[in-house]
Amino acid sequence: MSETFDVIVIGSGPGGYVCALRAAQLGLKVACVEKRATLGGTCLNIGCIPSKALLQSSENFHATMHAWKDHGIVLDGVKLDLARMQARKGEVVEANVKGVEFLFKKNKVTWLKGAGRITAPGKVAVNGAEYAAKHIVIATGSESMPLPGVDVDETTIVTSTGALELDKVPDHLVVIGGGVIGLELGSVWRRLGAQVTVIEFLDRLIPGNDGEVAKHFQRILTKQGMKFRLSTKVTGAVKGNEGVTLTVEPAKGGASEQIKADVVLLSIGRRAYTEALGLQDVGVATDERGRVKTNGHYATNVPGIYAIGDVIAGPMLAHKAEDEGVALAELLAGQAGHVNYDVIPGVVYTWPEVAALGKTEEELKAAGTAYNVGKFPFTANGRARAMGDTDGFVKILADKKTDRILGAHIVGPDAGTLIAELAVAMEFGASAEDVARTCHAHPSLNEAVKEAALAVEGRALHI
Repeated sequence: MSETFDVIVIGSGPGGYVCALRAAQLGLKVACVEKRATLGGTCLNIGCIPSKALLQSSENFHATMHAWKDHGIVLDGVKLDLARMQARKGEVVEANVKGVEFLFKKNKVTWLKGAGRITAPGKVAVNGAEYAAKHIVIATGSESMPLPGVDVDETTIVTSTGALELDKVPDHLVVIGGGVIGLELGSVWRRLGAQVTVIEFLDRLIPGNDGEVAKHFQRILTKQGMKFRLSTKVTGAVKGNEGVTLTVEPAKGGASEQIKADVVLLSIGRRAYTEALGLQDVGVATDERGRVKTNGHYATNVPGIYAIGDVIAGPMLAHKAEDEGVALAELLAGQAGHVNYDVIPGVVYTWPEVAALGKTEEELKAAGTAYNVGKFPFTANGRARAMGDTDGFVKILADKKTDRILGAHIVGPDAGTLIAELAVAMEFGASAEDVARTCHAHPSLNEAVKEAALAVEGRALHI
């Protein structure tokens, strides 16, 4: 036995590293297992952070080429240096992962380098050495979902990993899946000059989001040049010398046709990653989707073994995993950790952005909940006009009897930031009137949130 810890966390993604840091802050002796050469998991290395770097760079490029002239800024000879753009993305990633390594050292978290395997309750093997722990936390995240007939090579048929590393702009990028990852990365390459076609099995984009928002969002993306094939399934993909030929057909069945692409991005979702952890050997129960089963305190059926983040039920979001990591660390330290799953925002980081919080109209209708709707468009917001970003609106759903905010949905500039105000409001059980009567700075995008809150009672001022 090499060493004994209070907590060993397997996986250093947002859930894992935050859990380790919080546990260390609370005085526990902590180790974190990570097999990558760098900390941060999928999110920091090949997910959230590098994709946002490319989103920002491509947005800057597109604005330089198309939008700045409206502001009186005329530039001649603008060209794309994709190699530099990719290099900058790497620099952003490096700064973030080194930041986590610094935090581990600062908080005296031990990094156990290698793949971890639970050999018995209270025991974890890493690179031939075995470590003991009072508590073991599974935080191994998720991986891209495969699709039969579409074989990924990360060159011409790619997941998000390969889509972040392309060394030239494809003439035609076909995205399989109309969810967050596909639309974000599709936006990157569309801005840089690719023709982008999105194929989605369902009859709508961003499943799970408010239906009205999804329809409006599709209209905006269509205006930006993206093409969509909804209610369509991909049945096969053949790689050739000139790219990939996809075979598609209607989702409900029908005649098939072929679509040619230079690069295909497969992004139909993600699944829990629990490979080689030894869960079956120690008796840890999983559900029908391969996720680790836990109770309300993140405990598995095996005493001393816990799980958080993408490997358990719930939205696969980095901030959800982080909050679970903090809550679990506090529980293990004898405190009262808690996560409010009704107030977890989700954001699509295209431009404009899409942000969702709480219930959708469809969910409220299905539950038979009486509600009021307040909406306000960015076309009527002074700051949005000044920015030249007037696409979209703010939508607030409030209980018809109590006026308590039940959901909030924004498509528009900085939606991911604007939704935070409503998250705080919902966390404290605020009414739409509470938000409406809070003074908002002028001119600001946040005024659209206030106006939507006023609109819940039909008294918006600026429309």
